[in-house]
Amino acid sequence: MSLSVIALALSAAVLHATWNAVLRTGADRLWTVTVMTLAMTVVAIPFALILPLPPAGAWLYLILSSCLQVGYSVFLVAAYRHGELGQVYPIVRGSVPLLVTLGGFALAGERLGVLPIIGIALVALGIMSLALGKGRATTTSILLALATGLFIASYTTVDAIGVRETGNPAVYATWICLIYGTLLPATFVIMRGKLTLDLRSPETLKAIAGGMVSLLAYGAVIAAFALGPVGPITALRETSVVFAALIGRIFLGETLTVTRVAACIVVAVGAICLGYSQ
Repeated sequence: MSLSVIALALSAAVLHATWNAVLRTGADRLWTVTVMTLAMTVVAIPFALILPLPPAGAWLYLILSSCLQVGYSVFLVAAYRHGELGQVYPIVRGSVPLLVTLGGFALAGERLGVLPIIGIALVALGIMSLALGKGRATTTSILLALATGLFIASYTTVDAIGVRETGNPAVYATWICLIYGTLLPATFVIMRGKLTLDLRSPETLKAIAGGMVSLLAYGAVIAAFALGPVGPITALRETSVVFAALIGRIFLGETLTVTRVAACIVVAVGAICLGYSQ
């Protein structure tokens, strides 16, 4: 990989951990992620006006992925309600390649080589380490984080098929933003009864900024995919679990024990092994 591709992948990792930190610090996290999504949707509207419509066969995948992403958002918010960024985020990110690899083995009969087996063992060990010792994650936060990872693995699989069916990644991404950006606010209204926005409020501005950071993270990894190999790039992006632990310590005042640092590194290395094996 070139230095530019490595820089893009690492930038995506830092930006992804950053927007999760914005969500974790929100006074009302469901409201925060909803406003973040609305900000991304506003950016997507002009693209929807100039790009062609998705083909008929893509709509099922667009709707299914958007519904799964709503579930992901709700469970991520719940996980952060019960656990810290440095605990929840590594479990969420580490469980995704773990679940995808195990799903391929169980459902598609894919053979597991040495590297995937090492990756599975390291991710599992890292997640278990986060559940042990001083400042360990609660059982509730671990279960919610694993459920969040399951939602991510599910919509990632749907997206992989949907993008091919659409034939245009920009069209697919634009309409995901529009559909997801409609369903999540609707879900918020169903759960809370009303969605209020004050564009002068610091919380609103922070949420909008978080949405833009999330968009930049997505753009950085897509740009990296266009320039380099998918497996190694995906693996590098998973270093975000280490960045999340550091952000949690520096900006959120979270505990950063030797055990937690070691667990995050183990999860990252395991995810890298799984990324390279894809």
